[in-house]
Amino acid sequence: MPVPFPALLLVADDHEIVRHGLRSVLDPEPDLSVVAEAEDGVEAVARAGGVDLAILDVAMPRLTGLQAARQIAQLHPEVRVLLLSMYDREQYVREAVEAGAAGYVLKQQADREIVDACRAALRGAPFVYPGSMRRRVAAESNGSLTEREREVVKLIAEGLTAQEIAEVLVVSPKTVDRHRANILGKLGLHKTAQLTRYAVREGLVEP
Repeated sequence: MPVPFPALLLVADDHEIVRHGLRSVLDPEPDLSVVAEAEDGVEAVARAGGVDLAILDVAMPRLTGLQAARQIAQLHPEVRVLLLSMYDREQYVREAVEAGAAGYVLKQQADREIVDACRAALRGAPFVYPGSMRRRVAAESNGSLTEREREVVKLIAEGLTAQEIAEVLVVSPKTVDRHRANILGKLGLHKTAQLTRYAVREGLVEP
């Protein structure tokens, strides 16, 4: 499929200063145009229709960038996705690929690499920040959380009750409690505060 000119971009990040910074880098390029913004993953999915490329922060409220990328891939398979992250983690690169993302860019390098990453994604070529290219993606460690368990951890860390989490995930509160117990067991933790610290450390929520 030919690359559109200019390509229409969605920028999704819960920090306005980050969205403004990306606009300031992307909009001067004649072949790139930011036409939509979103403050969280749910909003990003809702606004992805009609754009050519969605740039999603990995750590966003309600839905993470990875979760939003999966939904966009299902609802709008023609939309390319780039994930933007503060975290230099092989796990995120692997999950980005599994979610159907065309690229993964570190925020620390975005001012230098985001334009090239956008153009590569629009051409259908993968783009991963150079540091990760020198490392082999490791297999998932034993005891790692499932995607649903990571969703539960994220929502717990955001302060939602079991009932509220059940409503978001369309499950019963008992199912949420069972997930929480399994998560604590896998991670060897005992308190919600420890889960919150884990969520911050893993980049599921921002401190």
